[in-house]
Amino acid sequence: MKHWIQAARLRTLPLSVSGIIVGSAYAYYQGYSDWRIVVLALLTTLGLQVLSNYANDYGDGVKGTDANRIGEKRLVAAGVITAEQMKKAVIITAFLTFIIALLLIYVAFGKENFALSLIFILLGIGSIGAAIKYTVGKSAYGYSGFGDVFVFIFFGLVSVIGSNFLFTHFIDWKLFLPATAIGLLSVAVLNLNNMRDIENDKIAGKNTLVVKMGLENAKKYQYFLIITATVLFMFFEVLLNLQSLVVIVCFVLFTNHIFFVKKNSIPKEFDSQLKVVALGTFIISLLFFINVVFLTNWIKNTFY
Repeated sequence: MKHWIQAARLRTLPLSVSGIIVGSAYAYYQGYSDWRIVVLALLTTLGLQVLSNYANDYGDGVKGTDANRIGEKRLVAAGVITAEQMKKAVIITAFLTFIIALLLIYVAFGKENFALSLIFILLGIGSIGAAIKYTVGKSAYGYSGFGDVFVFIFFGLVSVIGSNFLFTHFIDWKLFLPATAIGLLSVAVLNLNNMRDIENDKIAGKNTLVVKMGLENAKKYQYFLIITATVLFMFFEVLLNLQSLVVIVCFVLFTNHIFFVKKNSIPKEFDSQLKVVALGTFIISLLFFINVVFLTNWIKNTFY
């Protein structure tokens, strides 16, 4: 059991639920709440993340990409779990996640919104496919530099706007600001991962965006991702007359990170920053929740 837990990479799970927290918090701010949707959306997202981690372990393992990787070891590459066992785990996890997603869709839309249910079913299938195809198969998009695009779409736009839509059944354009910010921060985690693995990926033929642009340009790309996300949160908080809690914490959490990335050119050194950005994004999502659910109401009731 401990090997399967290790393969699930628990440290990646907080980042995966950040978008759900932001989308659900904003739904509460809009006047919508349903604890069943929150729980099922979180379980679906966690299922997708574990599925992605298992599929990544399997895909990179059978391709030999993880043979000399830096950081947390992969179980298929290490021979602890066989490729066949991991393949079965991918199938089982995909099936269970899809069942939870179906239950989520039913709770959110019921029987009377068949068109919306169908759209979200297709979105669920697409999410499962994206989780698997990152490293699995000959056309794995993680090997051709498109990982950043998919992470941005599914961790940012789909996670935040999709989870909010489950409550409201409409799209609020203002939500694109924090959705884009969460997406960019999620891409920043992937970019760090790929900067750390740049040498190994070159040898394995894994043409990530970092391999294509080079380490120095990848560092500039990292600055852009972090700074743009912070600015988008600032615009959103100003637009809604919220307290500048998230922007302040972004500045505190990520200023040292940017300087760390700037002064380091040794790929393995970036491994320590994965936790900084991933957990930082999770903390920001929790602070966003506190800001729009509790702090705003408290200030209104206390001072107005």
